[in-house]
Formats: sequence, structure tokens, C-alpha cells
Amino acid sequence: MSSTSAPESSHPDGGPANAEPQRASGSCLCGAVRFRVTGPLRPVIYCHCTMCRRSTGHYVAATACAREHLQLDAAQGLRWYSSSTVARRGFCGHCGSQLFWERHGAPYVSILAGTLALPTGLEALQHIHVADAGDYYEIADGLPQHAAGSPAPWVPARDNPASEADR
Repeated sequence: MSSTSAPESSHPDGGPANAEPQRASGSCLCGAVRFRVTGPLRPVIYCHCTMCRRSTGHYVAATACAREHLQLDAAQGLRWYSSSTVARRGFCGHCGSQLFWERHGAPYVSILAGTLALPTGLEALQHIHVADAGDYYEIADGLPQHAAGSPAPWVPARDNPASEADR
């Protein structure tokens, strides 16, 4: 993930003239954290684990991108919380918006799908950690359900065929 200031530019995506084309953009509620994604996004995965439910108040809907494709345009509000020994969660220290989930050492960063500007063009792929799902809702959308984690945590976007090493 790289941090860049957003200089004035005539580039069509509003980024620096030498930047890759923007695929998606997003922000927190107050705008103190703004970002763009310059590469493919993974389909949305719904996580029902206890930590996701407690940190957001419900289950999480998240996409992901390769770490180098996440560009921070404003990061003055970005704070990180080490929620476990394997991952940390990025949020805005001003408005409290949950933004990112990052596994230590992984080549990707998960992005909470609700932080992206519409239209996203994303589709849901599966539910994970359904053994921890809350008892106040039913999962009935027909998507695959996994009791624990995903069998494929990084699934590249359909428009970007990847090698087996990328999966």
C-alpha cells in the first residue's frame, strides 16, 4: 500500500498523470481517509467471524486487491488496530469507519466493500466463518458457505486471469 498526495492533474481518474488507471475509489464517512484501487478487485466475501461481527456490529462484506494496487490519497485519519496475532484492521480515527483488513505478510489487502464508491461492479462469491454467524440472521442467498475460513482467500477478478501462483 502506498501513500500519495493527490496533486492537481488532468489525468481522467483525477490521480497523478503517471498513475495507473483507477479501477475503484473509496473513503471513510468523513473523508479523512480516501483511497483508490488501480488493479483488479476480488469478488466480495462475507465474513461471519466473531471479530468481524464485534468490530463492525454485523458480518463483513469485503473485497481485496494486491497491496501495490491500493493507493492512499488521504491518510491523516487512518489508524491500525492489531486485532490478532495474524492480522490488523484499518479504520478512520476521526469518524470510526472500518476500512481495511490486512493479514501480516499477505500480498493483498481486504477492503470493506461498503467504503467503495458506486457502482462497484462487484459480485458476492461466498460466506466464510459461518460457524460463528450471529443467531439473529439466516444466510439464505445460495452462495457457498464455509464453516471456517475460505479455501481460496485471494481470488482474482474475472477480468484478470491469474496463474496458479496468484491463487
